[in-house]
Amino acid sequence: MVTFKAHRSDPELVTPASPTPQGSKTLSDVDSQIPLWFYATVIEFFRPRNAVDGHDTQAVVDVAEAIREALAKALVYYYPIAGRLREVSKGKLAVECSGEGVVFVDAHADVRLDELGEPLLPPYPCIEELVCDIGDAKDVVGRPLMFMQVTRFKCGGFAIGVSICHNMADAFGVIQFLKCVTDLARGDEHPAVLPVWDRELLTARNPPDLTSLPFVQESHESSPVQPMTMDKMVGCYFLFGPREIAALRSQVTEPATNFELITAAMWMCRAEAIALALGCGSAGSQQQRASSSLLITMNVRGKAKLTPPLPRGFYGNGFVFVEAELCGATRSLGGTVELVQKAKRGMTEEYVKSMVDLFSLGGAPPYAQGWTFVVSDITRIGEDELDLGWAERVAGGVPIVGNDDATKMVSYQMRCKNADDEDCVVASMYLPEPAMNKFKEKILILATSKLAT
Repeated sequence: MVTFKAHRSDPELVTPASPTPQGSKTLSDVDSQIPLWFYATVIEFFRPRNAVDGHDTQAVVDVAEAIREALAKALVYYYPIAGRLREVSKGKLAVECSGEGVVFVDAHADVRLDELGEPLLPPYPCIEELVCDIGDAKDVVGRPLMFMQVTRFKCGGFAIGVSICHNMADAFGVIQFLKCVTDLARGDEHPAVLPVWDRELLTARNPPDLTSLPFVQESHESSPVQPMTMDKMVGCYFLFGPREIAALRSQVTEPATNFELITAAMWMCRAEAIALALGCGSAGSQQQRASSSLLITMNVRGKAKLTPPLPRGFYGNGFVFVEAELCGATRSLGGTVELVQKAKRGMTEEYVKSMVDLFSLGGAPPYAQGWTFVVSDITRIGEDELDLGWAERVAGGVPIVGNDDATKMVSYQMRCKNADDEDCVVASMYLPEPAMNKFKEKILILATSKLAT
């Protein structure tokens, strides 16, 4: 795999291109939840189109300057992102719309885009060179809310690496913001989708009501499970193309989505791998139970999710978690898929409201850091719509990067293309090395068994 060093400019603050409203905006109870107090990273790769209106794009477009200018214009629409967070009370956040700006870095690397991989798939080489050094990823109060680095490659391709305070936006919101930047860099007068704040739609009820949350009613062991050790943790990606999906589908009798199949397969193999590698015997019964639990982030945008529904253009955190536990007797893929489906069906409107109430009280679903399998489906967040006109998106997603191990433990499912240009899903996994070795063995067997000959 190629290695390279990015040559960075000094960081600069990019402020809104024109005056913006001042004042304070309160974040929602979903936004303010403590687990989101960190900077989330997204990276997108672009390849220049050969010509725009008969002109060589490399001759007419200064990539960094075009994106810097578009960023300043985008901040006029998304002016809260140019502000700073403050803690208004314990665990409650507001953003001061001060217009102080976001951090921008111009960089170049002496490699070609195709040297990073053909097809371009994670893990991307030297990923730390393509994003800003943000320091402590959990230090979000009083700091710039976004860091953006544009890294130009010698072929004319480039990468946009963004680290954004997760309290301000989820994956849908980040891509919506980036689409605003690409729309404006393409020359559009306005973004195709205008941002909407409306964070009050995800504010807790008074009084809160948690009766729709089954895990709140259940009796859990009082002593917390210690976080999984961070020694020799490794991150890997697993590609699920048409053949792997067909292999999984052949092992279940009922209809299932690709997400349900992949999640069930990885959940089952992960729990077994951890038990084998770390020896969860009688002394490790709490860890064994924790490693059998699953949390899925569920998007609450769209029809029939909330009344009133979140409006188009909402870019805040619009998700809750659903929970499931892998029973000892459930070791078939079909049975595990049923558990995933049951968890998803449990996300009613009342469940969503109760989850928001729980967040407002400082609570969270049952979670043991590193042990619980947390899954996020970002295959439909709109990355394919990032189009600069003079450059097209070729790959990207959420990388395993940075110094915040807790966030690396989320398994992201992302869209990609394989060497045959087929639509695929690539899923991340972060485990201690012994468990990862066991996991690789088990997922390979499960994703290739019963293939048609």
